Amino acid sequence: MKEKIIEAAGKTWRFLGQNGETNVSQLAKSLKEKDEVVFQALGWLAREDKIDYSIKNRRTFVSLVENELRAFNSIIYNIDEQVAHVPSNGKPKSRIKR
Repeated sequence: MKEKIIEAAGKTWRFLGQNGETNVSQLAKSLKEKDEVVFQALGWLAREDKIDYSIKNRRTFVSLVENELRAFNSIIYNIDEQVAHVPSNGKPKSRIKR
């Protein structure tokens, strides 16, 4: 069960990085996970200070804290940079000159 919660925490982190502030009641459906697993994943992320909660019109929303959003964007940027440098044949250039 712990592995499932850890996996859901990662999926939640990525989802919030991509989609921003999200209604907690919609999160499990968006992630295709059980409510109980997502709520435990949110608890894990909250304990690690990775998310913020807010209440709007009696609904609870969750989002990544600012430094986590920066980390997410940095990871995405680095992935995009790596993909941009792969030649059309799909093979990275060798750094060793012969």
